[in-house]
Amino acid sequence: MSDLKVFRLGPDGRDVELRGSTVALEADLQRRVEAGMEQMLGIRFLASEYWTGPHRGRVDSLGLDENGVPVVVEFKKGTDSGVVSQALSYLAWLKSSRHEFEALVREKLGAEVAGSIDWRAPRALCIAAGFSWHDRVAVGDLGRLRPIELIRYRVFDGGLLSIDLVEPVFAGVSTTTGRRSSTPAEPTADAEKAEASVLAVPKCLRDLYDELDEVLTTSGELEVVPLRHYIAYRRLRNVASVLFRPSPAHATAADR
Repeated sequence: MSDLKVFRLGPDGRDVELRGSTVALEADLQRRVEAGMEQMLGIRFLASEYWTGPHRGRVDSLGLDENGVPVVVEFKKGTDSGVVSQALSYLAWLKSSRHEFEALVREKLGAEVAGSIDWRAPRALCIAAGFSWHDRVAVGDLGRLRPIELIRYRVFDGGLLSIDLVEPVFAGVSTTTGRRSSTPAEPTADAEKAEASVLAVPKCLRDLYDELDEVLTTSGELEVVPLRHYIAYRRLRNVASVLFRPSPAHATAADR
């Protein structure tokens, strides 16, 4: 991943590069992202420093994304080699605390939203100044429908904040050369189970959808997330959502 470069036009008409840095306090980053979480990440903020009880520890932030998926967010001021294991631990807590999380959503967002939570693939976002090679390999090795996303931040003069999704490194090793491969890891059992229950493309719309899918994915920058009622194309947040509504006059009995 190449470094993000930010420039400001100087008084002499020349561009001056702004040097990115980290926050003075981790809490400063957390408060800023929580205040703009929906605009930045497409996540509705629910709670800060949420105590997990017997699980031990506090989740930095809890939220619900625009697709109705539960999210835990962990912040690190710098580079912390334990951030991925911490995120996995809190994901385990989240999956075992559905009723508690649903009660929180009901309190903050209402009963209708709480009743439509999608529990098939909860997410964890790790926002930090940087990530180690081992963090990126670990996330890449989780396969499709990765539950953990690594996001790098930088702050600049003038109150500027940048956030950038870090692509995972897939750690497959060739049996003939021993070199690292860029081929994605095999999907996990949880990922296969989640994919098996998602929306199927109606037969009468498959050709049209294939054309649209090619346009949306040609850059290679969007993740395709099949959901129960639509298919989301996202980076940090949804870029497009494809909802199928075949006309009754053209739909087959199998499509209805």
